[in-house]
Amino acid sequence: MVQDDPSQDEVILPVPPFHVYITSVLHCTLSSNSFLPHPFSFSLVIPNTTPIMDKGDIEASVQAAIDDGKISGAIMCATDAEGRFAYDNAMGERTLLSGEKRPHQLDDVVFLASATKLLATIAALQCVDDGLLSLTGDLSSIAPELAAKQVITGFAEDGDTPLLEPKARPITLETLLTHSSGTTYHFLDPVVGRWREKSVSSSSGGEAEAGKTVEQLFNYPLGFHPGAGWLYGPGLDWAGRIVERVTGKSLGDHMHERLFGPLGIKDAQFYPVTRPDLRARLVDLNPSDPDALGRAVLGGGGDMNQRGQADFGGHGLFMTTSDYGKILRSLLANDGKILKPATVDAMFENHLSPEAAAAHHAALESPMGVFFRVGTEPGSPAGYGLGGLLTSQDVEGWYGERTLTWGGGLTLTWFIDRKNNLCGVGAVQALLPLDNEVISTLKQTFRRDIYRKYATWKQEQVKVSS
Repeated sequence: MVQDDPSQDEVILPVPPFHVYITSVLHCTLSSNSFLPHPFSFSLVIPNTTPIMDKGDIEASVQAAIDDGKISGAIMCATDAEGRFAYDNAMGERTLLSGEKRPHQLDDVVFLASATKLLATIAALQCVDDGLLSLTGDLSSIAPELAAKQVITGFAEDGDTPLLEPKARPITLETLLTHSSGTTYHFLDPVVGRWREKSVSSSSGGEAEAGKTVEQLFNYPLGFHPGAGWLYGPGLDWAGRIVERVTGKSLGDHMHERLFGPLGIKDAQFYPVTRPDLRARLVDLNPSDPDALGRAVLGGGGDMNQRGQADFGGHGLFMTTSDYGKILRSLLANDGKILKPATVDAMFENHLSPEAAAAHHAALESPMGVFFRVGTEPGSPAGYGLGGLLTSQDVEGWYGERTLTWGGGLTLTWFIDRKNNLCGVGAVQALLPLDNEVISTLKQTFRRDIYRKYATWKQEQVKVSS
């Protein structure tokens, strides 16, 4: 929530990639020593004790936000494992490149941003199922770039020389999938951010980053020893590259063959969106996308997608909200179509080491915890599964223990609650300038109201059967 209220403690931090689009367009200052050279900056004021609000009825809340000019609309889907309960709703309008307005549809194509990470996790776990990878094995022979990485602990007294030390243990697929490998986003790690600033400025500036690969974009040192900490980062981008190396296919081709195909999903593509039928249904934050390729721009003219080359498992996918719901339902039902049942079960287990769990807990209790919690109950215990945050206890009238949840940009919030047999995905299409408080409230209202609707539906089923 961007405010000018001096009565609150001001925390100069970037909004993480799952809450706004992953773009290095953000010029964020994490500390006095970590200037990141990008087009614009902002101060994010986070009240440390204020929970995200729930406005009750999601339809009324979405319509009010549309009427107030805060969002163009929303697309929301939820279901139980059997498909008996189904909530599908598209509200509002989208503007075509021609300027024509059309009602939002369930098959509109949205930018998944960090919601891509769940799909990259599934792709990596399919390689585990196939015997091509293991969760805990050393990846050095497959990803020598990761093997060569050292841990940065700070800078020498001259302020320029980085202090590096060998990592204490190898990076594993498990640590990549749970953000405990030491690969951190530079805008969340002041020391890594400072290293990157010096590295970029010593080359030809920010423009040198255009069209780079995972290996080139995320070439910086580790922020901590593998398994010894937790911080959100590009681990899933690396995992996607590892999938490509062991399968000999692009990440997109692998997903179409092993993930989308079995579920009947045809409308999905990594950036750039080149299929004319998808471009015609594209929903985007940027109202002036001259090439209609899906420039997920958050002001300032920058674009994380255009900076990258190839398929980025951390943020690069475009697909429909309803199709994303099919993936959630497959995992909820554990139907064996995309992963072995035992592998799906493993996704809903905590995969953090004691050291990483302590760091994760500290992150949840920090000012950034409001984002790292992705809307779960403040103060409630949580771990990290394979694919997202994993709740550790029931919340009455809401989610159950071992609910897996995460999100993506300003578009997506998703959850899979096996205990209550419910999954859902909500996509809010924000308008510029952003009203972060409104968007957060809408996503939270969806998360809670869908449980109320589900409870009402179950009560009605009891009446019908009695």
